[in-house]
Amino acid sequence: MTDQTLPEKIANQLRRDILRGKLVPGASLKERGKAADLGVSRTPMREAIRIVAREGLITLRPARSPIVAMPDVKAVTDDVEVLLSIEKLSGKLACERATDADIDGIAAITQHMEDNFDTMDPLDMFEIDMSFHSAIAMASHNKPLAEIHSRFLARLWRARFLAAMKRRNRTNVIAHHTAILAALRARDASAVDAAIGIHLDRLTEDIGEVIRRELQDLQDKADQSAD
Repeated sequence: MTDQTLPEKIANQLRRDILRGKLVPGASLKERGKAADLGVSRTPMREAIRIVAREGLITLRPARSPIVAMPDVKAVTDDVEVLLSIEKLSGKLACERATDADIDGIAAITQHMEDNFDTMDPLDMFEIDMSFHSAIAMASHNKPLAEIHSRFLARLWRARFLAAMKRRNRTNVIAHHTAILAALRARDASAVDAAIGIHLDRLTEDIGEVIRRELQDLQDKADQSAD
């Protein structure tokens, strides 16, 4: 994060607070108060909020404080369908175009996950996991594709984190990433497609389930407050 601007660093903190549940869906995000909490001025805080809003984690409101975005099952699962196609295309192109150094970098991420899965903070591990997928998109050497992948990954960041926590299983996670890596090393596009499919085969269902449960919990709390 050393090369990030101040708004980007603040955006990263907001993003992590949302993923950890410190900022819950529907919660108001008061710019002045949050800036004071983090010891920054309102200008970088305002820009950080805009960054996270572009990712869909925060909803901006005219003349009112922004709020942490409420999940929408249909919108999120639609995004997952697109992301799956992007990941498979990235894998196919990476088989054709990735340099040995690209694949060595992906291998290093995989090894880091394997070595630290049991001891690392789950959110830190999730971010490393997502860097694995980003590295494959970058290894496609197709800049527009990598940019689209980055945008969809950002939009699905929270949903994927919730799904990952639901199915946190070291054996499966390492096996899936190792299979994708092996297929990349073999330059076997069909094997990469199959390995990515296995890795993400239940993502739509898992995300839909956790979001529906979260919405129900929020509704239950609202009903209890109204009583």
